[in-house]
Amino acid sequence: MALASFQYNRIPADVEPLRAEVRRFLATALKDRSALRRADSWMGADPAFSRELGCRGWLGMTLPHQYGGHDASPWARYVVIEELLAAGAPVSAHWIADRQSGPLILRYGTEAQRQKYLPGICKGEVYFCIGMSEPNSGSDLASIRSRAVRDEAAGDGSWRLSGQKVWTTNAHHAQYMIALVRTGAATGEKAARHEGMSQFIIDLKAAGVTVRPIRDLAGGEHFNEVYLDDVRLDADALIGTEGQGWEQVTAELAFERSGPERFLSSMALLHTLIDAVGAQPDALQAHAVGRLSARLVVLRQMSLAVTAELAAGGNPAWAASCLKDLGAAFEQEIPELAQQVLDVAPAVGGGSDHAQVLAALMQMAPSFSLRGGTREILRGIIARGLGLR
Repeated sequence: MALASFQYNRIPADVEPLRAEVRRFLATALKDRSALRRADSWMGADPAFSRELGCRGWLGMTLPHQYGGHDASPWARYVVIEELLAAGAPVSAHWIADRQSGPLILRYGTEAQRQKYLPGICKGEVYFCIGMSEPNSGSDLASIRSRAVRDEAAGDGSWRLSGQKVWTTNAHHAQYMIALVRTGAATGEKAARHEGMSQFIIDLKAAGVTVRPIRDLAGGEHFNEVYLDDVRLDADALIGTEGQGWEQVTAELAFERSGPERFLSSMALLHTLIDAVGAQPDALQAHAVGRLSARLVVLRQMSLAVTAELAAGGNPAWAASCLKDLGAAFEQEIPELAQQVLDVAPAVGGGSDHAQVLAALMQMAPSFSLRGGTREILRGIIARGLGLR
């Protein structure tokens, strides 16, 4: 059953004209965007650009018309996302809301939640972040400690939430967080580790919420710590069914781990490497670029296969984990190979486009195998999919 996850798929021919339309738009919109800024594509926040995508109908594409979407196929969305990432467009502001928060709310949310949040996501005006990882927990989501309890004194079904989330990408830009927290009794029994969790929508401007940026090696502040100190949540903040948070977050992670961003994060460097090598590569350079190109084709086909499974209503957690693990390795190898085949030193604050992009990706690449689940966690999921554990 696991092997069936990677059946060959092609993007339907009737969707391909959209690709040309997106390319024409990007050629104008990004004409003054440097190679270095393009290297920061899905970590680069530009709300005005996100709103423009919303105006063009390129956000929330697969969501129903009644919520501001376009009822487009997952293939149409794939084409748009692929072109945005390949061009190095600044997608970070809307990224998480469009990729996973919107589909999660559509699938598990109440009608009131859909009406409240989805139109803004489709317009590129409402941004979400992910509240999963915690200190001393990391990718082991079953060990989270943040807890929400019913506010019995209020008598209105509201909750009180306390805890802490970490590595929360774009929490400083987002208006909302979807957080996985404990709502059931804590237990050390292995069989119950994935029980008693629920998901909530948290207004990041609410009393008791504190967002503190974490500066990374490259000087960016994409990640954040989020402190939750007795935060009051209305009854309608709960997404889906109380206690079913693990099932819901697993479905959400399939969206997070399956897209082309899992192998296109280093595309700006591959572009500058090819330009720097030129039209007459030596044998080593030709071999390295050819090898990277071949792997890129394979990863893209794997991603299309996962998209097909999601389009069919499946939950391809195993296949998405494979793609994410292999994609992260690919992205991390590009800076290494670039240094082996071309005698150009990385440069910060000056130098050629290639030297600057190389420096940026060398600093960012270590995080590629951490974000979205560490290799150890992913390989545990893969092992279960293969019946090895």
